[in-house]
Amino acid sequence: MLEAAGFEVIDLGADVPPEKFVEAVEKEKPDIVAMSALLTVTMVEMENVIKALKEAGLRDKVKVIIGGAPVTEEFARKIGADAYALDAVQGVRICKAWMEEKAGSRG
Repeated sequence: MLEAAGFEVIDLGADVPPEKFVEAVEKEKPDIVAMSALLTVTMVEMENVIKALKEAGLRDKVKVIIGGAPVTEEFARKIGADAYALDAVQGVRICKAWMEEKAGSRG
């Protein structure tokens, strides 16, 4: 849905370790990191990715949005994500707003 909304998406795939997120952020310099969890056992990895981004000095360079069936807004706040999306439509809306905000702050 993000691609359909005009975003360039770099899909790292499923079951990706935090180091791969750090490498991708360093290489691609994205504005947004989006993660989705389908199972509660994988939610902890979202927190690990945010911690790895902090440790690499990259956390303040990207917005982080998370979603997926077991994810909640409370969990997003707890792990330090910038936003939680209930579904893909809401996720696209949030990402578009971030980019409009960024464009507005430039000029």
